[in-house]
Amino acid sequence: MKRMTSLFAAVGLLLAAGSSWAADKVVFGTNWLAQGGHGGFYQAVVDGTYAKYGLDVEIKMGGPQVNTRPMLPAGRLDFLMGGNLLLAFDNVRNGIPTTVVAAIFQKDPQAFMAHKGQYADFAALTKAPSVLVSKDGQFSFWQWMVTRLGFKDEQLRPYGFNLAQFLSDKTMVQQAYGTAEPLYAAKEGAEVDVFLLADQGWSTYGSIIETRSELVENNPDLVQRFLDASIEGWNNYLYGDRTAAYAAIIAANPEMTVEKLDAEMAQFDKLEIIDSGEAVEKGIGAMSPERIEAFHDLAVESKIIEAGAVDLSKVADTRFVNKGKGLDIKAKLTGK
Repeated sequence: MKRMTSLFAAVGLLLAAGSSWAADKVVFGTNWLAQGGHGGFYQAVVDGTYAKYGLDVEIKMGGPQVNTRPMLPAGRLDFLMGGNLLLAFDNVRNGIPTTVVAAIFQKDPQAFMAHKGQYADFAALTKAPSVLVSKDGQFSFWQWMVTRLGFKDEQLRPYGFNLAQFLSDKTMVQQAYGTAEPLYAAKEGAEVDVFLLADQGWSTYGSIIETRSELVENNPDLVQRFLDASIEGWNNYLYGDRTAAYAAIIAANPEMTVEKLDAEMAQFDKLEIIDSGEAVEKGIGAMSPERIEAFHDLAVESKIIEAGAVDLSKVADTRFVNKGKGLDIKAKLTGK
């Protein structure tokens, strides 16, 4: 009995000590103002998932006046939501010590849109008289479209992130983020066809999560806990109650509304951007070295990057994902 009493006392002391442990502070940077495509991270904050994993996570928004990308190597961020793999390739090429540790989107939401019924399919867009493409797009996916898909530079017109040109010309085609511009066009009364570049062979992941290489080497437990909690957050957000996450997003970005967020998430689902491909069996965040290498080869063949400029062994570390994390949550919430 004395031994049992002593054991219970020891457990009590451990629990008491544990309750005073401070959570690890983590600063996570997003790539733009708070929106539906960031929802899984906000979900993990508001429903206590990060806290469950011993993390105190601050989400720092990107935006028109905030460039979060240089904050990661500078140590002001611990994790960063990036765009596609070209940015990661660029970091490696320039000797910036960052590593991709997860890919939240199995498909890059980069797309083109045309007025409803104006073009029979994506291939028909090669005959469009004008295609609006941003400066960044001209030096990335547009080069691939010209090299591999039959588009011509003669079609190219500068896109200034304004729908006015598109809305005024039924033959106009423009680049779009698959979950954004089509919704803006619909609000203006324009029905559109959306052509996701991922469905045409643009094989990069989207919404990649990057961290500093030294954090991967020196504190892999922190990296694993952040990713595990984020993946749980995404499953709860996609398949559970989003109410609190919506409220947090709207508080951070008052331009958002429940109606806008619902429409955005419906578009994510329609385009199968998040829970598709490798994620179906390996869990959200999944990525493979083979696919990263294939996209690298696509970028080289399209003259987006130079052959030999990127050491692929430094681009990503896949040990933190591909474990089926969150599949039990999905099954419980969906009954599948």
